[in-house]
Amino acid sequence: MDKPTINAQTVQPQTEANINDWNWPFWPVVPLYPYGKRRTLRREVIKDTIWTFDQLQGILYVTVPIRMTVVRLQAGGLLVYSPVAPTPECIHLVQELVAEHGDVKYILLSTVTGIEHKVFVGPFARCFPTAQVYVAPYQWSFPLNLPLSWLGFPPKRTHFLPTDPHNVPFANEFDYALLGPIDLRLGAFAEVVLFHKPSQTLLVTDTVLSVPNEPPAIVQLDPYPLLFHARDRATDIVEDTAANRRKGWQRIALFSFYFRPSALTVSSVRQTLRDATQAADRSRKGYFGLFPFQWQPNWQYSFEALRGGGRLFVAPILQTLILDQAPDLTLDWVDRVASWNFRHIIPCHFDAPIDATPQQFRQAFAFLQSDLVIGSNGQASLPAEDFQFLLKLERKLHKVGLAQPAGDKGKTREEG
Repeated sequence: MDKPTINAQTVQPQTEANINDWNWPFWPVVPLYPYGKRRTLRREVIKDTIWTFDQLQGILYVTVPIRMTVVRLQAGGLLVYSPVAPTPECIHLVQELVAEHGDVKYILLSTVTGIEHKVFVGPFARCFPTAQVYVAPYQWSFPLNLPLSWLGFPPKRTHFLPTDPHNVPFANEFDYALLGPIDLRLGAFAEVVLFHKPSQTLLVTDTVLSVPNEPPAIVQLDPYPLLFHARDRATDIVEDTAANRRKGWQRIALFSFYFRPSALTVSSVRQTLRDATQAADRSRKGYFGLFPFQWQPNWQYSFEALRGGGRLFVAPILQTLILDQAPDLTLDWVDRVASWNFRHIIPCHFDAPIDATPQQFRQAFAFLQSDLVIGSNGQASLPAEDFQFLLKLERKLHKVGLAQPAGDKGKTREEG
């Protein structure tokens, strides 16, 4: 059979004919922007085989894509990896695929910590009452560790993924590998990556990703968050241009990964309130003029170092607060995943699809090797100065018993 190729151009056209099709009534459970109105973009990634469904989520206009992937099964029907909000628009777009390729047969929840993924699974499964639901093992919830059925998962058709990937009904087309569990004191981190063998495509949730230089299509449907963060001060009036959208997106990416990168300073409360009285947008939508962010002239250096020309990498928060807790376990899992002959990776966030080899996947985890220092010249390195806020957060969490010490890996970052 010919190798499938990535279809990089196909994007499902959208209309604004019925805004009610964007409704997500359960948004108060996880109150993330854009709250009760979520648009969906469907994209055919591999012709008649794989589709992505992008929505938007964020806090304080730090908005990034959240993605569901749908794969056509060779025996007929569909597999859904990491559902998004089942708005009427989203379900309509899935039903179009059902009409052509068969029912949704399997729904996979691939993570145990990502509430922004978990919250959608129960409502999505109710839209497809014959689908079997498979979830990553070691599930937990906070502040109360509730049974999955109490969280809306259909009890009679929800199953934990078995340790042996040959023991699932879709084993002929897929392999999978579980990373974890990694003890985080409050609970565990675990993620299941899924390998679709016919298309040589790896589906991941949070472990690896790539940042595009331009804002993704789903983010550009509503440019307000991009223009909000393109400002240099509260008094700025920012014109809606491609350059300003790009500027806002790149700053959003830095917020997302570092929370407070080295090129960002935060104004005092007094200064923020003073600036708000002269802000160009003092509406409720503009947070009443509150804009405490001050970007240093070198902020683009941090973005370019983060993006690395579009390379594959592990998010800094995972590097600092999670995977550092279990480097040997993580690297064993990396070896397992890198043994597959994938050519494409589809993460649940930021850019997709990504053309990547197993070697590039392995390189993304080089920060776990004791002889590498964050901030060195290695391909996987990121600037040490941008990690400082995360390192301080790590130390505070450890001090109050909510995180384990990172040991030597934390020291190598600071040495950079």
